[in-house]
Amino acid sequence: MPDTQQQFLQHLKIKHPVICGPMYPCGNPELVAAVSQAGAMGVVQPVSLTYVFGYDFRQGLKYIRSLTDKPIGINALIEGNNKRYHQRMAEWIDIALEEGVRFFITSLGKPNWVVDQVQAQQGIVYHDVTEAKWAEKALQAGVDGLIAVNNRAGGHAGQLTATALIQDLKQFEVPVICAGGIASASSYAEVMDLGYAGVQMGTRFIASKECSASDDYKQAIIEASEQDIVLSEKVTGVPVSMINTDTVKRMGVKTGWLEKQLSQFNRLKHWLRVIRVLRSYKRLQQASSGLSQKDHFWQAGKSVAEIDCVLPVTEIIHRLVKA
Repeated sequence: MPDTQQQFLQHLKIKHPVICGPMYPCGNPELVAAVSQAGAMGVVQPVSLTYVFGYDFRQGLKYIRSLTDKPIGINALIEGNNKRYHQRMAEWIDIALEEGVRFFITSLGKPNWVVDQVQAQQGIVYHDVTEAKWAEKALQAGVDGLIAVNNRAGGHAGQLTATALIQDLKQFEVPVICAGGIASASSYAEVMDLGYAGVQMGTRFIASKECSASDDYKQAIIEASEQDIVLSEKVTGVPVSMINTDTVKRMGVKTGWLEKQLSQFNRLKHWLRVIRVLRSYKRLQQASSGLSQKDHFWQAGKSVAEIDCVLPVTEIIHRLVKA
């Protein structure tokens, strides 16, 4: 076993080098718990836990703990200058640490304050990166490992291939986790052979029995091909991987001229993004849960090409790592 893979397993205290990526709105507590119980790492997305599923954050963590005693992780989205959101995220991290969580994934910002908060309690922080310059900044902030988000990922995808990313990132000699395009034993083996220490999956776990996403959403993943995945700017202003449904085609995938002009001003850019996110999150929540019959607004990555059925989480992980 490569040194970085062993280091990754030791960092997370898990059996299998697999993370269930934090997902909005599909990261229901039962899915998170099932992944951890199966020997991998389930990661809580705090906005999903509180806003989508309606839990008080601490009580939501306690509920997950009632389903598994295995390690779980927390995602900390840290971008932006919103002081209220920053304070809320810092509170969530404190609560998570009090509840025994010791693994954190940071995204979309400078992670130094999270590293300070978490490592003071002997915790571990991995940071999402899409290229080497962001990895270098994250490592300067003290993170313990990197989540390498490639151009096949769901959600906020990167621009580089998995092969190009590991070539750029292996210089840093920390565990590097492949995020994007993994849903089968063959794709798992391929990226592990490239030198990754583990994988992070989202789309494959949406098409699981434990995920609370609607049956329509899961069926759309099963039926979609790689060519059906498009990048839409309409969710957050930053390209997000979506299934190219009739709804997405009707809306288009590019932001308008006026929004682009307004986004040149930092203050307006922040508020435009907040408005877009809140509006799109509501639609994503409704579409994913089956509450909306008209909005087929589903996030997914190019790993849909490898998904042909809904399986229990334990079976997904077993099939992945058995080779």
